[in-house]
Amino acid sequence: MTSGGDCAGLNAVIRAVVHRSVNTYRWEVLGIRQATQGLMAQPPQAVNLSPDKVDPFLTAGGTMLGTTNKGNPFAFPMPDGSVRDRSEEIIAGYHQLGLDALIGIGGDGSLAILQRLAQQGNLNLVGIPKTIDNDVGVTELSIGFDTAVSIATEALDRLHFTAASHSRVMILEVMGRDAGHIAISAGIAGGADVILIPEIPYTIDGICQTIKKRQEHGKNYCLIVVAEAVRTEAGEAVTLASDFEQCRFGGIGQYLSEQICGRIGAETRVTVLGHTQRGGTPSSLDRLIGATFGVAAVDLIAQEQYDRVVTWQNRQVRSVPISEAIVRYAAVNPEGTLVRTARGLDIYLGD
Repeated sequence: MTSGGDCAGLNAVIRAVVHRSVNTYRWEVLGIRQATQGLMAQPPQAVNLSPDKVDPFLTAGGTMLGTTNKGNPFAFPMPDGSVRDRSEEIIAGYHQLGLDALIGIGGDGSLAILQRLAQQGNLNLVGIPKTIDNDVGVTELSIGFDTAVSIATEALDRLHFTAASHSRVMILEVMGRDAGHIAISAGIAGGADVILIPEIPYTIDGICQTIKKRQEHGKNYCLIVVAEAVRTEAGEAVTLASDFEQCRFGGIGQYLSEQICGRIGAETRVTVLGHTQRGGTPSSLDRLIGATFGVAAVDLIAQEQYDRVVTWQNRQVRSVPISEAIVRYAAVNPEGTLVRTARGLDIYLGD
């Protein structure tokens, strides 16, 4: 099952699970459609997976099984506006399919929901961390992060030339729901002059001084990368809302553009990468980590080690209890290596 937001590398995990299960253990593998909603359906929505079926998807983005990041099954929104606990329907779907174990691929939110379901319904669960934000605390790498950083870095590479040609300040807004890992990693790799992340406060004056300093040294343009969760200088969240969905982060790039233009009159342009960071061909690292995680998860089932999540630590795969994985959140360390590196490169991060 893939749960939560999609990302590149999920199909590599699915492929590895199928190959290890079928070729080594001679097990049957079912793929659950649309995450927990597939188990709610009657009959449960699942498809038999064989190596021949999954092999063509290795280089494809997204997930061949589909996913959802809406509808907490313990408080599921109904058409009449009410909410209902539908957890027992999911548990019933698991048993109706005759499953011996479930591999859930998701972030900390999805893993927390799946663990609660497993404990309530006596399900044998193994987790695999997946999030482009790379903020699951017990693993150094999560599925999707490397591809997202590569896409953001490429965007900065392309913005360099048009920024220089027109003497503009280019602002690139990248994803990062709570953490700034994508922004700081891509910003360093892509040669940004300003990197703004939720973990470090900043001032508009500090940004403007950086732009002026570059101009004084004959550099007529500036590249700024900002994580979507960065707040205004006054500490207010910048969100977008519609009639069809809850508020979500977005718009900090435009806020910065208006502030910079108003302070020093610099011509600015904003690029919002949005879901392009989730899509596209997965990087070689995401495929490699995906394959490693998939094989390790199947081996945990063979060893009957349930309620655990696979992780990448010290250049090898390990497993830890799911409760340990979801309780530890990994934001960017303001005193960490990447922050020291950025400051060493004279990149403005904040005050």
